[in-house]
This record gives sequence, C-alpha cells and structure tokens, in this order.
Amino acid sequence: MNNPGFVYIMASGRNGTIYIGSTSNLAQRAWQHRTGAIPGFTSANGCKMLVWHETYDDLQEARRREVQMKKWKRSWKLSEIEAMNPDWNDLYPSLF
Repeated sequence: MNNPGFVYIMASGRNGTIYIGSTSNLAQRAWQHRTGAIPGFTSANGCKMLVWHETYDDLQEARRREVQMKKWKRSWKLSEIEAMNPDWNDLYPSLF
C-alpha cells in the first residue's frame, strides 16, 4: 500500500511570496511552516498561511505534481490558488 501525499502552497499573504511543497502529513508540515520550526525559505519570507492543497493516493504522485507546479509561471500558480480559495483564507484551521 502506498503512502498518501499532499501538495500544498504556503503564502505570506494575498499575492505575496508563495512556497510549493509536498508532504505525507499536511497538518504537521503546515504547523512547522507557521511556527518557523524549521529554518528556511518559508520562515525567512513569512509564508505562514496555507492557501491551497491537493491530496494524492501516493506520495510520489504528489512529489511529481510539486515538481511540475514549481516550473509554472507565477500567474498560473496564483490562478490555481484563486480557483480553490478566491479570498486567500488560511486553510490551516480547516484541516481539523
């Protein structure tokens, strides 16, 4: 059986800095970004809002989607966020 996976986008705010990642535990990983528990791009750029995510049956599938999306133009990424979350609400609380 494969491990499920998630692709997600964290943002500093509406139309701000965005970060795309993949993980097997979305709630835990989003918490790490929000609290700055792991130093790196998101903590340095204030990407604390979970603004978009997709679920996959297989973590490797999620990782492939992450790599694909990182190659996209910024405008495509913003369109993807706004299709799911037009108000750029923080989706972290909805995970629970």
